[in-house]
Formats: sequence, C-alpha cells, structure tokens
Amino acid sequence: MNKTVLVTGGNGYLALHIIYQLLQQDYKVRTTVRSLKSADHIKETLRANGITDLSKLTFVEADLLKDEGWDQAVENQEYVLNVAYPSEVSFEDRNEINPPVVQGVRRVLTAASRAGVKRIILTSSFNTIASRSLEKSKVFTEQDWAEENQPGLSYYDKFKLLAEKAAWEFIENDPSGMELVTVNPVAILGPPLDGYKSGSFSMLKMVFVKGFPDLPLNIVDVRDLADIHIRAMITPEAKNQRFIAATGKITMWKIEKLLRKERPEMAAQLAAREIPQRVLDVAAVFKDPAKLEILLPNLNHTISNQKAKDILAWRPLFTKEQTVLDSIDGMVRDGAL
Repeated sequence: MNKTVLVTGGNGYLALHIIYQLLQQDYKVRTTVRSLKSADHIKETLRANGITDLSKLTFVEADLLKDEGWDQAVENQEYVLNVAYPSEVSFEDRNEINPPVVQGVRRVLTAASRAGVKRIILTSSFNTIASRSLEKSKVFTEQDWAEENQPGLSYYDKFKLLAEKAAWEFIENDPSGMELVTVNPVAILGPPLDGYKSGSFSMLKMVFVKGFPDLPLNIVDVRDLADIHIRAMITPEAKNQRFIAATGKITMWKIEKLLRKERPEMAAQLAAREIPQRVLDVAAVFKDPAKLEILLPNLNHTISNQKAKDILAWRPLFTKEQTVLDSIDGMVRDGAL
C-alpha cells in the first residue's frame, strides 16, 4: 500500500489508537510531535501493544502554535488526520476572536492545501452540535450547530466550535479542492495504550465517591473512534461531511451495578448512590468543576449516529458495558484507581 497518512499529535490518547490501527492496516504513517523526544515513547508504546514493524512510521517536529515544521509534515501526504489540540490554551478571554485552537486548525489546513493534500479529517466535538441545549425531546444530528454565544457555553466548547467553523470556512474558499471531514465524538472512554488518563475517566471515578448522582453519559470507545476516523478518510461519500461518533448512553448507577457484577473485587470500593439536590452538588462530588463543564453537554442528549452507519458502514465493535470495563481495568492497571 502506497497511501501515506499524517496524524497530528501522535502521543495523544486518540492519536495513538489511530496510528496503531493504521499500521495494522499497512499504511505508511507520519506523525507530528511537539518534541522529537516523544518519538521513543510512541514507538515503545506501539511495540508493547503488538506492533513489531515500525519501519512505516516516521516523525516530524511541529507545534500547532508555530509555523515551523508543517510544510515538512504535510509533504507528499494524501490524507491528514488532524487530531492534535494545542497544549497551552488559555481560557481567560472567551471573547477572543482568533484563539490558539483556531490558529492551529488554520495552520494545518493552509499547509495541507499548499501541499496538495486530498482530504483532511478534523477531530471536532459533539459539543459543537448540541452543547447546552435543553430540548429534551430533540434528536441531535450532524445538521445541528451549537450557538457560540449561548448561555453556559464553556470556553473549551466555544473554542472547539470556532475551530470547526473556521475549518469549514477555509474549505469553502480553498481553490485547491481539498476535502474536509469532521468527526464529532461524545465523551471518549476505552483503554489507553500508554497509561494516558482521558478527562472522561473522571466521570467513572464518581462511582467511587460517596453520594454520586445517577448522571447519564453519552460515550464512544476510543477504538471505535479511531476506526471511524479511518473510515472517514477512505470513504469517497464522506467528502465534506460531519459525522457524530457515539455508541450510546449509560448511567452512573448502571456503571456501578455493572462493576458490582463483573468486578466483584471492587465492591468494597464502590460508594453509596444518592441524587444531589442541586447542580452544584454534582460539581462537588465530581471534585473538578472545570472538567465537569466540558463533559456535561454529553450527558443527557438523544443522539443519532445513523449517518456514520449509513455512509461509513461504521458499527461500534465495543458495547457501552465493555468500554466501561476496559476503561476501569486500564485505570487500575495504570494506578489511577
């Protein structure tokens, strides 16, 4: 196979899974890292997970916040999977019109267009679709957009929204004919390849805290999310489309019940269930209101993943229950629980 793929942010939770699957499928993979010192860690992680031949994996040093390295990164690449997120993002000024997240997306798109890249796949977020909407009966699809100035929109959500809008605006005005596909995942769970702790893992920790609420959580397995990125890359009909990545919804009490049944050795660690009377109680239980603000939009929306099934022939391989168990097992293995 001669097709080459660039994956940005190669040492990230999702990016590592994408690289892993691409190498399994015999693609040539180039990945960016902010420092080439990360290359050894990535290679060691892949070897530890069964990838013995790393001859098709190469590295380029490039930072989303800097111009250097991006022309080299995209050179001779047919596809770019832009998974990376800027490492140093300040949320102090939510009214900033050109935040680093947007700058990074434009930087990659500009270099890719200049290099003649065929298609770029952007990892966006479900929060750009629904965010704080309170329409309980609504089924959210890829046609929906969050409002960037709606009350309660977090800085993270707003910057993600601005970045995706900037990407679509760029494509509309790009003379090269480069294609764009966005993947919009809900809360990401599943086993990390290298001990990385996803922000979504903090939700799982709630079942070990006294008085945890029965919050519903829309989730997608990181392994299924990697798969949908690759399908979005190679499927012709995916051209200039958005795709929601969601497996389904599971509640915190169901997670607690699942662990008592499937991981009985953890029963003594599990906490008593209780419904907080106020939203602030939820934040108190969660211990990290900032991360809770990012995850809340994924909690109780009704979401359709039919478009990904129809166009990409995507079917989640992992059930909600298996994803939760694999996440918990990974957290135990890595000392996070």
